Amino acid sequence: MLKNKDIGEDGRRREERPETTRPRPVDPWAERRGGGLLTDLEVLALVLGPGRPTAVDVARDLLGRWGSVARLASQHPVALARSRGVGLARARRLSAALELGRRACGPGARRGLAVRRPEDLHPLLRRELRGLDRERFLALYLDTRHRVLAVETVSIGSLNASLVHPREVFQPAVAMAAAALVVAHNHPSGCPCPSADDLDLTARLDGCGELMGIALLDHLVVGDDEIVSIREYGWPSARVA
Repeated sequence: MLKNKDIGEDGRRREERPETTRPRPVDPWAERRGGGLLTDLEVLALVLGPGRPTAVDVARDLLGRWGSVARLASQHPVALARSRGVGLARARRLSAALELGRRACGPGARRGLAVRRPEDLHPLLRRELRGLDRERFLALYLDTRHRVLAVETVSIGSLNASLVHPREVFQPAVAMAAAALVVAHNHPSGCPCPSADDLDLTARLDGCGELMGIALLDHLVVGDDEIVSIREYGWPSARVA
């Protein structure tokens, strides 16, 4: 005689139910290795979850199309949903996972970071700026010990340029009594070499900083693979805007 536990809600014996409808055990692959040891492909497949095509195949297609998780994270959910094998449900899961990652690296995670050299900011800037299709200009405000007080988006520009006024950069610095700041922006082209406009803007901000007693420590330009420090590249002569 069959017991209730041997029969599923569909009235069939559990061993007769299709493989795809049986409860799935804890993934020993993720449990054994831990999230930090998984490859981008493996993490992406876990987020996508079950379905057809398989999560691994879809993850491989997505990384092949976009090139990296950073570029994938910059895509709109509608664009993700239209990708082969993704669909609305997987696009929602993927977008939620990427948003959770951004929040984990948000203001609370960034505050207090000590800045001694440009490289100290590279991980933060890669998370914030790499893979974007528009220029985004950030200001990082520091205290007297050069610890990050806040990171603010000053401007989001077109595909080719981002317009920044010194007033928009220094107003928050005054409000939070920042002692110094670092500015940064990305080049959607992927090339991190500073342009003439970048050098001109750096000179204007440097001049304003000198007048206000809030030092501009550096201007960092983020490309696909490199981040260039204008302080090391060749600091332009300071001038007032």
